[in-house]
Amino acid sequence: MTGQRRATSFDIAQLAGVSQPTVSRALRGSPTVSAATRQRIEAIARELHYTVDRAASNLRSGRSRTIALLLFRDPTPDETLINPFFLAMLGSMMATCGAAGYDLLVSFQQPSSEWDADYSDHARADGLILLGYGDYAEYRPRLEAMAAQGTHFVCWGQVQPAQPGVTIGCDNVAGGRSATELLLARGRRRIAFLGQSGENYPEFHDRCRGYREALAAAGMPADPVLQVDAISTTDDGIRAARELLARGAPFDAIVAASDLIALAAMRVLAEQRIAVPDAVAVVGFDDIPAAALANPPLTTVTQDAAIAGRKLVEVLLAQINGEAVEPLILPTRLIVRQSSEG
Repeated sequence: MTGQRRATSFDIAQLAGVSQPTVSRALRGSPTVSAATRQRIEAIARELHYTVDRAASNLRSGRSRTIALLLFRDPTPDETLINPFFLAMLGSMMATCGAAGYDLLVSFQQPSSEWDADYSDHARADGLILLGYGDYAEYRPRLEAMAAQGTHFVCWGQVQPAQPGVTIGCDNVAGGRSATELLLARGRRRIAFLGQSGENYPEFHDRCRGYREALAAAGMPADPVLQVDAISTTDDGIRAARELLARGAPFDAIVAASDLIALAAMRVLAEQRIAVPDAVAVVGFDDIPAAALANPPLTTVTQDAAIAGRKLVEVLLAQINGEAVEPLILPTRLIVRQSSEG
C-alpha cells in the first residue's frame, strides 16, 4: 500500500487470498471462519492499520453490535445498589463482549418499567442479559412475552424445566448440600437456614433444598423453627438472625442463602456476644469480596463469577447468531475459612 489511501477490506482479501465477505465475517469474529484464516486476516489488518467502520457495518447487518446488561436495584449497605456477586461478573462480560466486537450497555431498571421494549423493540441492543430480577413469579409473564416475540435474552438464575428464554445458573442444590455436609462433619447438629425457601425465589429455594437433603441423609429432618425467610440484603439478614434468636430454639450453626445474609447474621451474633465459630458456625453463599475480610473470615459456597459472566455473553451471542442454545448449570465449590472451623 502506498500513498495516503486508507486500506479496505478488499485489500485484505487480496493479500489473504480469500473473498471480501470472508474478511468481514472474520473481523466480526464469526464462527463460520476457521481460526487459522481469521488469525491470518487479523494479522494483515493490523499490518495495514485497518479499522472496521462500526457504523457502516452495523447499518449493513441491521444490528446495533450492542448487548444491554439490565440490573435490577438491590438494597445494599453501600450506594451501588448492585448485588456484589453481579459486580464480580462485569469484568469478564466486558472482556468477552470486546473480543467479539460488541459494546456492553449497563443500565439499572425499575421493576415496573418497560425494559424489554426500551432495548429490544427500539433496536438499542441486539440482546439482553438480565441480572437480579427478584421475585421470579412476578417476572415470569414478562419473560414469557419476550420469548414469544423472539427477543434475544439470557437470565442468570435457577435453571428449571420449561423456563422461558435461556437461563444460566449454578448448581444451587449441590451448593446448599455441601455447606450443610461440612457443618455436619464438624459435629454441628442444630443447623439453621436463613433465606427464602419458597418457589418465588428459586435459587434460594434450591439452596434450602440442598440443606434439607443433607440433613435427611444424616437422619436429621429439618426443624421448621430453624428456618427463617430472608432476601439477600444486610437489613433482612439482620432481621432474620434476630428472629431466629427470638424463637429461643437452640442452634449451633447457620447456613445462609447468601453472603450478605451470613455477614449480617454474624453481626447480630457478635452483638449478642455469641462466638463464631465456637458457639455458632456460619456458612454463606457467593464468595463476595467481603467474605474473606470478615472477622472471622466467612466459609462460603463460591460461584465462579468470571466464568458466569463469560458464559452469559457467549450464550447470548450464539442466540443472536441464530445458533441453538441450551440452559447451562455451572458447578459450585466450597471455600472453607474460619467461620465454620470451631
